[in-house]
Amino acid sequence: MERVNQTISVSEFILLGLSSRPEDQKPLFALFFTMYLVTITGNLLIILTICSDPQLQTPMYFFLNILSFTDICFSTTIVPKMLVNFLSEKKAISYAGCLTQTYFLYAWGTTDSCILAVMAIDRYVAICDPFHYVTTMSHRRCTLLLAFSCSISHLHSLLHILLLNRLTFCYSNIIHHFLCDINPLLKMSCTSTFVNELVIKTEGVVILVTPFLFISFSYIRILIAVIKIPSASGKRKAFSTCGSHLTVVAFFYGSIFYEYLQPLPSYTIRDQVATIFYTVLSSMLNPFIYSLRNNDLKWGLRKLMGRRKS
Repeated sequence: MERVNQTISVSEFILLGLSSRPEDQKPLFALFFTMYLVTITGNLLIILTICSDPQLQTPMYFFLNILSFTDICFSTTIVPKMLVNFLSEKKAISYAGCLTQTYFLYAWGTTDSCILAVMAIDRYVAICDPFHYVTTMSHRRCTLLLAFSCSISHLHSLLHILLLNRLTFCYSNIIHHFLCDINPLLKMSCTSTFVNELVIKTEGVVILVTPFLFISFSYIRILIAVIKIPSASGKRKAFSTCGSHLTVVAFFYGSIFYEYLQPLPSYTIRDQVATIFYTVLSSMLNPFIYSLRNNDLKWGLRKLMGRRKS
């Protein structure tokens, strides 16, 4: 009888969330609901500002626009389900819902990563090869870079979901996390996960590290070029155009590398905090980081607010 029960595949999973204490659920709901509203509002303001201001129709702001859109999608993949679970006694998610959330978690997360890499390349061309910037970062090339980033991200995610779908999950349906992720699902599988782990360690690492290498290469070249600028004001101006992007990159990749470039995590509170950093906090803080350190964007926001008041 015990053997029969063990071989029945699960139809839903239980997400334990951030805390199992009933008294924590409403405060956590209020906190993450506020963060989600700030994320949506901040990123929508960035999108509206860039779309409405003719002076912001440049490659840098084109990709910032896309980054804000993917941040909204990335956060929406995770937070609404978290909010429902905070107020539910049974914190369940269906099998199909779990795989769907995992798909979009990796699709939008990888798109974010690729867009950050493209933005670093854009800054490299602007600073190191300014005379050819208009031709190098033409609208056609920007569109192709965007199409490539989205395609590679969704293909990467689809590959891992197809590999997950071939597994059988039994013995337990409890996920010690607040979202569906590949690693906790692999730990719950009662069939071989060798192929999944092999793909994660090869293709997964390539997809994760390659954009970071592009970013690192771009900023090393930028740093070399800026050091050669004779005037202090010229150096400050060059660094000011990169400061916001570097802050976002450090925040995003720092938490991702902590989470994924280590042995299969046990999903302690530190792992959950790292996940919150790159899934929720990063999407919420990006509009503030870019707008507070960018005079053109601040001026565009003021004009947008002026129009709304009029």
